[in-house]
Amino acid sequence: MTSPDPQAPALHGAVDRYLTHLAAERGLAANSVSSYAEDLADLTGYLLEEGLTAWDQVDSVHVIGYLSRAAKQGLAPRTRARRLSALRGLVAWLIKHGEMSHDPLTGLVGPRLPGGLPYFLSREEMSRLLAAPAPLSDLGRRDRAILELMYAAGLRVSEVITLGVGSVQFQVGCLLVRGKGDKERLVPVHETALKVLKDYLEGPRGRLLKGKRREEVFLNNRGDGLSRMGLWKIIRKYLLKANISGPVTPHTLRHTFATHLLEGGADLRSVQLMLGHSDIGTTQVYTHVTRQRLVEIHHRFHPRG
Repeated sequence: MTSPDPQAPALHGAVDRYLTHLAAERGLAANSVSSYAEDLADLTGYLLEEGLTAWDQVDSVHVIGYLSRAAKQGLAPRTRARRLSALRGLVAWLIKHGEMSHDPLTGLVGPRLPGGLPYFLSREEMSRLLAAPAPLSDLGRRDRAILELMYAAGLRVSEVITLGVGSVQFQVGCLLVRGKGDKERLVPVHETALKVLKDYLEGPRGRLLKGKRREEVFLNNRGDGLSRMGLWKIIRKYLLKANISGPVTPHTLRHTFATHLLEGGADLRSVQLMLGHSDIGTTQVYTHVTRQRLVEIHHRFHPRG
């Protein structure tokens, strides 16, 4: 293996310009840009080890070698697929700006991903989860508000922890949510969730602030905004308390929101708008979920099933 060339920073420079493009021109959120940066940094490190100094030197053999090494290191297929996707975006941008003369990814197929539909909770499981927080403690009332809003509005983790007090519009029963790509959307929220949220804002939140000034709706016990990990710990705590098992993550509540809406008769376009999906194809996966659910119900209850 060749030693890295001292001119190799040219590889990093191109990546830095691409990341700036993603943030400034395409408006990707900081978390998304950070994810791209990590994936491309790992790939760039491999290319440096191979002695490459410019992106135009990269060919399909290098990409296959990188993916092969990632597989041997035990990286999951989804992680490898994500890294290949990040590279596709970079290569397309470099070709467009004249920094690459060819596409080394032509004809390359990514790793096969495991099948499966989004995992969601049943209505009974969701009821148990919502009832799990302590109804009288400040943190319990906060946590009930978090769970109710995530289920009522299909919020992503990043949308929960960045939700501002000014984004709650009680008079019209909506949340102004800032989602992926810094895009805003109005999501209607039912009366029960609004009542629970109002209870938290008018009491526990003020005590959690401890004299601080914060815009975030949801705070930790030090009066600061919640982190992604902090939110996951909260949800995991109540999953255990409600005796709910399975591959549940905070995103499962978003899947549950969408699935239950479609099961109740909501149209796909409305669900797309509430989820903030730019492409309705992303939302269509939930129609497969509900279709599969109908088949299961039919098989279970039909006399000839």
